Amino acid sequence: MTIDILYFAWVRERIGLPRETVETQAATVAQLVEELRAREDRYEVAFADLSALRVAVDQDLAEFDAPLDGVREVAFFPPMTGG
Repeated sequence: MTIDILYFAWVRERIGLPRETVETQAATVAQLVEELRAREDRYEVAFADLSALRVAVDQDLAEFDAPLDGVREVAFFPPMTGG
């Protein structure tokens, strides 16, 4: 399946792209992350500590075990703070 991936803040800086479209066989967000980490070192660095990341699936906050069936977009970003 084809999925658009969006990267925000320091995730974008480490990967060097604001977005990309990928072909994946991943069934969950976690499996997608593993596929990305295997691509290049910059992905390994960006996804080294998943506890420092949040994910949204089709613009809804999700967990890393969220299924990707029918998903069009996945976004990765650091936790937000309010004030």
